[in-house]
Amino acid sequence: MNLVSVAARNVLRNKFRTLLTVIGAAVAVLAFVLLRTVLSAWNVAADYAAKDRIATRHKISFILPLPKRYMDTVREVPGVTEGSFMSWFGAKDPRDANNFFASMAVESKTFFKVYDEMVVSPEDMERWLGDRKGAIVGDVLATRLKVKPGDTVTLEGTIYPGNWQFNVSGIYTATRKSIDRSQFIFHYDYLNESLPERQRDQIGWMTARIDDPSRSADISAAIDKIFDEKDVQTATMSERAMNLSFMAMMSAVLTALNVVSIIILLIMMMILGNTIAMGVRERSREYGVLRALGFEPKHVRIFIIGEAATIGLLAGFIGLVISYPIVELGLGRWLEENMGSMFPYFRIEPATMVMAVLLSMGLSLAASLLPAHNASKLSVTDALRRVA
Repeated sequence: MNLVSVAARNVLRNKFRTLLTVIGAAVAVLAFVLLRTVLSAWNVAADYAAKDRIATRHKISFILPLPKRYMDTVREVPGVTEGSFMSWFGAKDPRDANNFFASMAVESKTFFKVYDEMVVSPEDMERWLGDRKGAIVGDVLATRLKVKPGDTVTLEGTIYPGNWQFNVSGIYTATRKSIDRSQFIFHYDYLNESLPERQRDQIGWMTARIDDPSRSADISAAIDKIFDEKDVQTATMSERAMNLSFMAMMSAVLTALNVVSIIILLIMMMILGNTIAMGVRERSREYGVLRALGFEPKHVRIFIIGEAATIGLLAGFIGLVISYPIVELGLGRWLEENMGSMFPYFRIEPATMVMAVLLSMGLSLAASLLPAHNASKLSVTDALRRVA
């Protein structure tokens, strides 16, 4: 038996109020974990981007096309080991218009060499290369569309109007967290040959693998310099920079999430502070008795701070317990399946768990400092005279 254990036992003096406080703080922890997980999941594509891969787009805007012939020039740049190109197709499932997924026309022979973390079995790859209408589908998207190799899929074009028919040649999985497993990949030649003459041989962007990641900036500059005198200029950057440029469009949302997470912490601190202050007022006479028996002011502070730390610890752990099934197993799986292009990997990071518990305890301790200080400064006579 010591002062801290006695303080912890005091938590149960008013079980109902303690229960409501812990639940309220646990819900705040849940909201904090959710927001921090959204932020970390949003940055996955940049954090886990390949260091030896660079991307080239139109200098003015990502949505403007590049001439297909540029790809041959990029492959000849010193330091480039392999290159490929792709175009955003923007199709949707006519059975479910709200089912968003990335659909892209890619260079058949090189795409899966540049993106070697997208794993396709040799049988599926051989089947795909031999089928002009063949498509490789991510395992998550295949589950959503309820398709398997050998099935026929019809997609409704948006950028390229019409009904487009594809044969599912295979399923890919991913070995890197930054890869969206909800993509629909098909042959660029199938798209290109179906377009009017004036729209042919235009691509969306290019990607290349390089031999030395430390020379990424130099190789990127060399590529852009080649096209500086052309009619269409380029902007080349690392894969991480490319992904960050996409996220920059949502910078206001990310800032708002950061602000909201801070507000949630302040609300949790007020909840805990109110409970601690009420408990101190109710037990002022008890603290006066303890002082009369010889306990010092620091012992009173330890009682109050120890009780607050216990409440904060309970709230933190309970918040994590309810966060896992709600955030990771529930919302996380849904986001990966339905918004994989934005959240390819939605998991609660260990750092977020530790931060949530430490902040819960830390805010409890911070909220208890003023009540503990005031209680320790009460004289014995004033404390015994006080009525809660």
